[in-house]
Amino acid sequence: MTIENTLARLFGLEGDDWLRHANPTSVYTRFTVLPLIVVSAWSRVWIGVYFLVPLGLTLLWTFLNPRLFPEPDSLDNWASKGVLGERIWKDRAEHDISQAWARGVNALNALNAVGTVPFLVGLYQLNVWMTATGLVITFLAKLWFFDRMVWLFEDTGDLEDVRPTTG
Repeated sequence: MTIENTLARLFGLEGDDWLRHANPTSVYTRFTVLPLIVVSAWSRVWIGVYFLVPLGLTLLWTFLNPRLFPEPDSLDNWASKGVLGERIWKDRAEHDISQAWARGVNALNALNAVGTVPFLVGLYQLNVWMTATGLVITFLAKLWFFDRMVWLFEDTGDLEDVRPTTG
């Protein structure tokens, strides 16, 4: 069991539910999560313990986002292909993915984890520079990872296998 499988199950991304998250609106609105976490955490300066309300709403948004949107009309776009590439990556044991390619993706995940440290410490300490540094590293690593997932899908996926059916 990989962490990707655990996260997919947590967010309800099993079977055809991946197609709902492959809606570009779901993908692009998902990019709001980290900035919303920043605003929520920093709001404790202004509203004290009530910062838990916006933080809770942000976590709810994170959980609901993959479920809120319908299957896209087309999967032939960057956002949809990235999500479908993530599905292939999650099930990488079933696909022929080279070790060199996998090491590159794992390095991006490691960079993401490295960025998470100053991000979380900065949020805890209310340190603008640590928060911003961690946010930029984490965000760029995730974007780069997602772009690699587009490549993975284009190299190994088939749109006809995942295209939504009508009727």
